[in-house]
Amino acid sequence: MQIYDVIIVGAGITGLNAAINLPKDKKVLILCKENSWDCNTFYAQGGISVAVDENDVEPHIQDTLKAGAGLCDEKAVRVLCSEGRSAVNSLIEKGFEFDRDEEGNLLYTKEAAHGRNRIVHAGGDATGREVHLFLMQNNPHPLMYKTTVVDILHKDDLVYGVKIFHQGKFKNLYSKNLILASGGIGALYEYHTNARTVSADIQGLALECGCELRDMAMTQFHPTVFINTDKARKQLLTESLRGEGAYLVNEKGERFLLDYDKRGELSPRDIVSRAIYDYKQKHKGDIVYLSFKNFEKGFFKKRFPTIYYNLKDFGFNLPEDRVPISPAFHYFMGGIKCDLDARVEKFKNLYVAGEVANTRVHGANRLASNSLLEGLVFSTRAVKHLLKHQENFPHIEFEEKSEILIKNNDKILKNELRHIMWEKVGIIRTKTKLNMALKRVNEMLNMDIGKLLRLRLKVARSIIEDALSRDKSIGAHYMKKE
Repeated sequence: MQIYDVIIVGAGITGLNAAINLPKDKKVLILCKENSWDCNTFYAQGGISVAVDENDVEPHIQDTLKAGAGLCDEKAVRVLCSEGRSAVNSLIEKGFEFDRDEEGNLLYTKEAAHGRNRIVHAGGDATGREVHLFLMQNNPHPLMYKTTVVDILHKDDLVYGVKIFHQGKFKNLYSKNLILASGGIGALYEYHTNARTVSADIQGLALECGCELRDMAMTQFHPTVFINTDKARKQLLTESLRGEGAYLVNEKGERFLLDYDKRGELSPRDIVSRAIYDYKQKHKGDIVYLSFKNFEKGFFKKRFPTIYYNLKDFGFNLPEDRVPISPAFHYFMGGIKCDLDARVEKFKNLYVAGEVANTRVHGANRLASNSLLEGLVFSTRAVKHLLKHQENFPHIEFEEKSEILIKNNDKILKNELRHIMWEKVGIIRTKTKLNMALKRVNEMLNMDIGKLLRLRLKVARSIIEDALSRDKSIGAHYMKKE
């Protein structure tokens, strides 16, 4: 029986950063659901927020706490912001190149709710793609592609590995430690910006293992997304656009955000998303656009090449044309509860980091561009803790039994679930709509369905139940009185 020192579930920034920090002599295996680029890191545009210097650590902390609307764990935020610089510097020391000016100084941009420019970026608006490629090139450990994790092997307070579905077969993989870095829940929603593989499977498995899921109602919607495409993943228009001067207009070319918040385009994304939603409700049929008139074409192409060429494929000539936008689900602040070393309390050797985790570093509303930083900081802490606490756990073999992952009617029900989550558990919520959603989700859970749909439904139910338990609005969770 082959036993790995560490199995990592997920090949985004969190999983890969954990991998490159694990010694080469360790037996490490990274599990990837599809291809390595099918992850949210690859599509991240804005950048990585990081304190510019020691004097900026406290302001970064305060901006993060303020965005989190009182639900942050201040200790977690202090870890994120105080260790962020060393995490970014570690990338630079390994050879990663962020965008710099002609004198070689790092370029910083500003996004909503930040008190100053403190977001580093690479490739203009291709930070995630550039970081992902760099980590892949520097990763010394093997990856297993097209692998679906279908169970976490566990007994008492230990995990023993995972059961996977790979090349048409079920197989058990054993390890002394398990790091979950699988990302969020995007595929639960009809409109989202996430990679198609991000579908809440691991949160569902953690729930079935008895792990605590926390702050599940905290689902963040990005305000500026081009959704007029038949692809599941919609085209994100990074917040950096607004930080650099883009603004929202109605069909007449009039700006309206200042009627909702004096900060206008630089308001936190939950406020901007609700403003767009409310405006469209009040002005039925009116389209909201993102305007780029403040940009010079050469600068725009250099600073936002991904957006320029992606939207060119849809027929837009930027920055001259304005683009119709809508909010879409973007980021999950809830997740599997863990401590500041990324360890799950129920098990001695289970770690969870990145978007799948909940340290309360984001609270009720993530501050822009803190997500990639979280992946770097807490994957590093997970590895440090893991290497310090290596123990000789007794290993046991588990039965390699088959399961029905997908049944005939699952796709129809999956699409119904996505619509329910968007319409009834979305940007603006009511008790009535949440109860309607809960009723239908429970009905679907009692149907003859495959395991993967069951996991999605259990996570969706957890989100709905947490939302119903919160009478007052907080951050991204907005409850409308009926």
